[in-house]
This record gives sequence, C-alpha cells and structure tokens, in this order.
Amino acid sequence: MERLTGLDASFLYLETGTQHLHVCALLILDPEPGQYSFETFKAELARRLPLIPQMRRRVHEVPFNLDHPVWVADGDFDLDYHVRRVGLPGSAGRAELAELVGDIAGRPLDRDRPLWEMTVVEGLESGKIAVICKYHHATVDGITGTNMMMHLCDLEPGTSRPEPEPWQPESTPEDWKLFAQAALRFPAKAGMLGMVPRTLGMVAGFARRRRNNKTGMALPFTAPRTPFNLAITPHRSVAFTETELAGIKEIKTAFGVKVNDVVLTIVAGVLRSYLEKHGELPETSLIASVPVSVHESTRHTAGINKVSTLFCRLGTDIADPVERLRQVAEANRGAKEEHDLIGADFLQDWSKYAPPNAFQLAARVYSSLKLCEHHPVVHNLVVSNVPGPPMPLYFLGVKVDGMYPFGPVFHGAGLTVTVLSNNGDLDFGFIACKELVPDIAALAAAVPEVVDELLDAARHFN
Repeated sequence: MERLTGLDASFLYLETGTQHLHVCALLILDPEPGQYSFETFKAELARRLPLIPQMRRRVHEVPFNLDHPVWVADGDFDLDYHVRRVGLPGSAGRAELAELVGDIAGRPLDRDRPLWEMTVVEGLESGKIAVICKYHHATVDGITGTNMMMHLCDLEPGTSRPEPEPWQPESTPEDWKLFAQAALRFPAKAGMLGMVPRTLGMVAGFARRRRNNKTGMALPFTAPRTPFNLAITPHRSVAFTETELAGIKEIKTAFGVKVNDVVLTIVAGVLRSYLEKHGELPETSLIASVPVSVHESTRHTAGINKVSTLFCRLGTDIADPVERLRQVAEANRGAKEEHDLIGADFLQDWSKYAPPNAFQLAARVYSSLKLCEHHPVVHNLVVSNVPGPPMPLYFLGVKVDGMYPFGPVFHGAGLTVTVLSNNGDLDFGFIACKELVPDIAALAAAVPEVVDELLDAARHFN
C-alpha cells in the first residue's frame, strides 16, 4: 500500500465527466515479416509487468475521503481487459488513425481497475501496426511516463526476458484502518498555515522583481480569449506530425537559443497561421502553460508527478518568425528566473493539504457552471516538450517508427500540444476538445511550413 501524494491525487480530484485527466501516446510500429502476432505481443507485455508495478495497482479511496487515496495491488488484475485489439478497414492512413485515437482519448478510465489501457491497431498502410497507450496522469508525468516506456522497449529486437515469478498481490487494506490513519494524519493539515507566510514572501519577491524588470513570466489571467478558450465537452480530436530534430538544432545554433525556444516558436507560428485563417487572431500574444519537470531539484521523494509550471508568451502577435523566436527566448529566460524564485516544490507543498471532498466538489461546480467562460483566461493552451529516446527502440520486440504524445485538455484551455524527441525526429501531438477545434488536422499540417520558414531564416542569418 502506498498513499498518493497531494499532487498525484489532484489529477483524480480535477477529473469530471468532460475533463479527462489521462495522457495518451500513439506508437507506430514497423514489424519485419512474420515478426508480429497479437498473442506474442501480449505475452511479452505480461513478462515485463513485474518491472512496472504501477501497471497492476489501482486506486483505493479512504472512507469519507478524509485523506488522499492509496495505491493497492489489484487482486483481480486481468490483462485481457487492459489490452484490446482492433482492426481498421483497408490500408488506413493518418486521418483514420487520428480519429480512432481521438475516440479513445475521449473515454474515461475505469477507477475500479489499474488506470491504463493499450489498444493494438492492425490494418495500417505498409503493414504497420499502432499501439494507443492511455495512462491516468495520477500514474505518470512526462519523465516517469518515458521511464515506464523504457521498460517496455529494447535497443534491439529479440531481447529475451525471463518468465515472471508468480504474482501475489497484497491484501486490500481494511477501511477502519484507513479511517484511523486519516484521523491521526489530520492534525498535520495545520501545517498549511505555515505555507501562508512563505507564499506571501514569494509574492512580495515576485512583485519587487517585476518592478525592476518588466520582462519575465507571463501573468496568468492576462491571456486573450480564442475559440478554444471555452468550456470543454468529453469529445476529443487529435492530429500528429513530425519534423527532423537536426533542423531544429540548426535553428537553435544559428540564433543562439534553446531547443525549447524553437519548439514554442513553431507552435506559435502554427497558431498564428490557424487563427489568422479563421479571423480570430488576437492583437496580444497567446500565453502557454509549460510544464517543467522538477525531478532533479525537488526535495520530495514520494509520488509520481514531480512537476511545476511556468507561463510563456508565444509571440503570436509578431509576424516576423525570427523576431518572434528572439522574443520567445528572452521571455523564457525571464520566466525561468521567476520560476526559480517560486521554487521547485511550491505546487507539491500546497497540494498535499488539498481536502479531497472540497477539491472534487469545486471541480464539479466549476465544470457544470462553465465558470471558465466567466473570468479572464488563465492561459490559452498547454505546450509540453518531453525528452525522448535518441536511438532506435523496439517496443515489445517491434521497431518503433513514431511516438506521438497527447496530454489532457482543460476547461478554458481546450488545446494541448505535446512534443517528444524520438530517434532523430521531433514528434508533435495535438489534442483538443473536438467542438472547439474541429479542424485540428490543419494545425499539424502547418508544422512543416513553419519549420521551413525558420530553417530558411537560419541558413541566411549572418
């Protein structure tokens, strides 16, 4: 038994009938002739499950939600439930696959079972297959999700794994014991009072810096409203594409910026083009919420999610792509400095005091009343850049040809862009509320043009 941290549990509390807090990944696999069968694929997954204990544990709530839930091993674990098999008619392409991913992303996970699913898709063009992985955010963040994937991958095909030992799940904890533990832990909630002066001091320091330096992190609640900054429905649409990482690094080197600056500038160019075509481009810059991994800097050792966030201006109000890149890079430097002032543990320190019942009630009220449409926009979208494998990988024995990530979307920010480096490519995953971004394929289609524009500028830069 292991208790969820406040931050991990918050992803459960924030979930509603329309706001799903799981993440997805689309893997395109390219098997050699005779290399793949569904039965051997599933058997290989079963052999590796002992390496990833979180794939066989489920959430168990504390009576009356007096404390954060605990993880318990699922004594009724059924691999056949978690691994599904579907076939697409004919030689299905990207459009058909994207539609299937969107449909799967729009369904919530069953809280009574371990919080993950895999759907194996057969019948793709050129004999390829796809695997659509879905994990709840309470079980993974960008870094832990990548680490989990590494347990399912090898550097070469045909790597043998020993047969797993018989699995004996632990017994489910008795509710009266969980209740008693919650009662004993309750006085510790008073520690929240100690967070107040620390937070006030942080705000004061932030204000002093902002008086002396006007550049820095974009302020939440100052973003312009766009068509995707409304309440979301349960339906999802996705699109995906890729570009060569070498080109991104060439742009980075030419202008003396970071890869993340280039990624954000590409996303900005895509959004500027999209909103211009729809006649919805705001006069002020869009603001992105950018998750930041704090695995290396946090003092917290427990839990899965070790993440903070910063807010970045994307420069969508700037027509020239080079000037936009410079502005994004400068803003990111200031945002990073201010993020460091806040500290790596700020979110985790506050979230551990979150009262489950009040948190869940607030999320439901906020969702049902569509309150996001009645206050200023916090941020326009989420943009996440996750480091991935720099070498070829074999997922359960089959070569990985593409790896496209899709994060959750939120009320008031119905679009998320996640980018993953993969074996010399940069794979882009776009996911949105279907009603707010019905033509999401246009976003993915614009990526090559925006990259080429920056690359051309880099090659002519003196």
